[in-house]
Amino acid sequence: MSEADPLEGLSARTRSVIERSREYLIPGRVETWLKLGIPLVIGRREGYAIFDLDGHRLLDLHLNGGTYNLGHRHPELVAVLRDALDELDVGNHHFPSEARADLAEALAAKTPGELHDCVLVPSGSEANDLAIRAARHATGRRKIVSLDAGYHGATGLSSAAGKDSNAKLFRSDYPAEFVTVPFDDLGAMEKALADRDVAAVMLETIPATYGFPVPSDGYLPGVKALCEASGTLFVADEVQTGLGRTGHLWAIEAWNVEPDVLVTGKGLSGGLYPISAVVMTRAVGSFLREQGWAYVSTFGGSELGCRVALRALELSSRPETLANARAIAKHLAAGLATLRERHPFLRGVRQKGLVMGLELEGALGAVRLSRALYRRGVWAMFAGFDTSVLQWKPGLLVDVAYCDDLLERLESALGDVEREGPA
Repeated sequence: MSEADPLEGLSARTRSVIERSREYLIPGRVETWLKLGIPLVIGRREGYAIFDLDGHRLLDLHLNGGTYNLGHRHPELVAVLRDALDELDVGNHHFPSEARADLAEALAAKTPGELHDCVLVPSGSEANDLAIRAARHATGRRKIVSLDAGYHGATGLSSAAGKDSNAKLFRSDYPAEFVTVPFDDLGAMEKALADRDVAAVMLETIPATYGFPVPSDGYLPGVKALCEASGTLFVADEVQTGLGRTGHLWAIEAWNVEPDVLVTGKGLSGGLYPISAVVMTRAVGSFLREQGWAYVSTFGGSELGCRVALRALELSSRPETLANARAIAKHLAAGLATLRERHPFLRGVRQKGLVMGLELEGALGAVRLSRALYRRGVWAMFAGFDTSVLQWKPGLLVDVAYCDDLLERLESALGDVEREGPA
């Protein structure tokens, strides 16, 4: 690919999409991808592969944050959506709905502890936004504590929690009400909760945009204990790590912690219809009984989306799905350990089941490897808050042959970067 023209060699169709996206939609993003030598426009997709508009196949290790945990266009989910279209549409959010009731009941049954009340929304950002409001209502407090490397969404409240650089861009940061602490630091968390004025601690169980650092064994149980002692609610953001990725249906279950609120999204959609959920204890969800219209969303809990989500939840929780996730995680761990011995550029591996981050040499190591993998037919995304870490997210249903092909391509890409020399 020419350094002078990153669009060289692309079809007229691909060039047109890139240029129109740069003109009308996402100019900053397009410029970044072109500078990185990744002029990707996704066309056809199936299983755990995507194809660009010119027909080149890439193994998908990004999965758009876990949206495609079950693969692109899973046949069972496509069939459910097609069948639902014969009789349903979005529905009317003001009234009871069989599709919504079925999904809410299933979520209550399959989430840990005393979680019971459910609100269905179109996105993870909106789900985290509502979780914050529900916590404030339930406790009578306003302050929210999260991680300084956390990410919880793009709405007004969700973007103010965690790393708030985008909130600052839009003048919607609230530093007096949204406090951050370092990852895996119980002392800092204890100090943040000492005044007993915090409504909720909101945590990604394994922070995704920070590169999936795995918390120490005692951290999440310790945070939960501090919350109980200070009258603070514990909100588990499982938008990326839930639905089987760790070999448990919910990542928080790996630490035996029962949250007061659990937020799920991305994979709940099956990659076919946007839907997310907030699942709460009855105490946190009390506003649902106090004021029936306290939260309304025309598209929250679309009946079409509910039918897809119910099957996605069932597929993700099948014993054979979780067993496969654990087996594949073990197989990949062994393969990555071997690659580490041969390639010094691969400095380390963070892993909890299929939630994985590859630690690489140099501050932009993951950007360099992402580009090399793209050229080798793999798409994997670098962590937004730490570009030395590559997010490595195989799907729940991949097989050993897929993983062996993936490891071969990874080794080739590591060799490519090492031959380039230091950045």
